[in-house]
Amino acid sequence: MPEHESLQALYPFLHGARQDADKLDAALLDSVRLKAQDSVDTKQRFFDENGPAVVRIAHAIAEMYRRDGRLFTMGNGGSSCDASHIAVEFLHPVTTGRPALTAINLVADTAMMTAVGNDVGFSHIFVRQLVAQGRRGDALIGVSTSGNSENLLTAFAKAKEMGLLTIGLSGHDGGRMAASAAVDHCLVVGSDSIHRVQETHVAIYHILWDLVHTLLADDRGGLAGSVGLASSPEGGAP
Repeated sequence: MPEHESLQALYPFLHGARQDADKLDAALLDSVRLKAQDSVDTKQRFFDENGPAVVRIAHAIAEMYRRDGRLFTMGNGGSSCDASHIAVEFLHPVTTGRPALTAINLVADTAMMTAVGNDVGFSHIFVRQLVAQGRRGDALIGVSTSGNSENLLTAFAKAKEMGLLTIGLSGHDGGRMAASAAVDHCLVVGSDSIHRVQETHVAIYHILWDLVHTLLADDRGGLAGSVGLASSPEGGAP
């Protein structure tokens, strides 16, 4: 389907002459159905193609925690909210019996980011924090819908130099992040819709969170009781 026809199918109410209220509501409801199905299809396609990679990354993060490593997260704009969300999932596991795991959100300190952005440059806002806080054996997750965020790429390069495990979540064709030798693992959501990419990123890191805890529970002899996605009455993970 040509791109303009695909967009018209998802946003029918933005095309053509003004419609009456009943027709407009019908178009809006149809748009809701199409967007919801597109979101489901995007996630299903991603996990069908990338399930083994998700498991490999879960193993890598679990091993990092076994060795007393710490997780750092970063992102810009909407992806900065994902960085915050990832960190809080690991710091505050809402499922009973799961331990808090160290996770540091590099987007949290606005004074630090604005100071570095103003004095040195925006591309260094995460690098300066990593230099001060990161150590060999830690891990860094960066989230970018395009995969081309300069400050993430700069931080990944420094993190790799410092001996951190580096993980990227991207979209579209993966951008420069997917091609970077400084990114150990890059999960690319192959969609041209920023919204579908972001929705799938949420599913990815919720599943990663659950798998990591499952693997760590196995170390304690509790795998049988931890397999499967957990649920939260408070709207948290996963």
